[in-house]
This record gives sequence, C-alpha cells and structure tokens, in this order.
Amino acid sequence: MAAAAASSSQRCSDVFLSFRGEDTRNNFTAYFDQELRTQRIDCFIDEEKIERDKAISPALVAATENSMFSIIVLSEDYAHLPGGAWRS
Repeated sequence: MAAAAASSSQRCSDVFLSFRGEDTRNNFTAYFDQELRTQRIDCFIDEEKIERDKAISPALVAATENSMFSIIVLSEDYAHLPGGAWRS
C-alpha cells in the first residue's frame, strides 16, 4: 500500500507517448497528443530528438517510469535499421 502511495505521488503524466522520427512527430503523434489533452489526459511527449546510440536523459527515463501508461506509436521508421533490414 505504501509503495502505491509513493508511486502515485511521483507520477508525472497519465500517458508517456513513445515514437521515433519525424514521420510521426508532426503528424499522427502531434494530433494524438492534442486529442488526449482535449480529453484531459496529461501526456508526456519528448520534444528533443534523440539520436541513435545516444544515452537517454535521466528526465526522460523518469517520465517513462512515472507515467501511468505508455503508448508506443509504431511507424514505418520506428524500428528501421540501417540497410533496410526491417522493410519488406
């Protein structure tokens, strides 16, 4: 019970929106974020562009861990590897 109280007091967002790339940042993800906020659902969306193989900031890790839900927005480029290994 104490753990639940502690985690709820540390919660920073209702939803953490996870996505990768410009293909969704200014399109679907931005629209989805706006619609969730219209419904009074507090969202965390990372405004920084994270480069591949770079460390994730402690603030971003905390936002991920302290959000109630995570929604992963998959796109054609989400899991893209150099050389097109994920493309059909």
